[in-house]
Amino acid sequence: VQLQASGGGLVQAGGSLRLSCAASGRTFSIYGLAWFRQGPGLEREFVAAISRTGDTAYADSVKGRFTISRDNAKNSVYLQMDNLKPDDTAVYFCAESWGIGRSPSTKSTEYGYWGQGTQVTVSS
Repeated sequence: VQLQASGGGLVQAGGSLRLSCAASGRTFSIYGLAWFRQGPGLEREFVAAISRTGDTAYADSVKGRFTISRDNAKNSVYLQMDNLKPDDTAVYFCAESWGIGRSPSTKSTEYGYWGQGTQVTVSS
């Protein structure tokens, strides 16, 4: 399984970015997907997840500002990020679950395949 994340960049506070992650190697539609992030000097943290049926979960810090979605026809997962804040600055990683994604998991241990990360920098 390979995951390729893209779409990061530099944006001013209040702006928007859309991250994309293309997956290959397995039957994409049956697995759960998620985005995690790791800020400078911080541990990796959960951002958003989506199950195989489209149920979603979000970290409290991004709820109402970020939207996760998936397109099974394109083997891709997306993260629409609006009203970005400087605290959102981090490397963002997409991940695919070990097993069938019946519910959106917030736990990093549930994900066995990770993309390389894409840098998001939000200036104040």
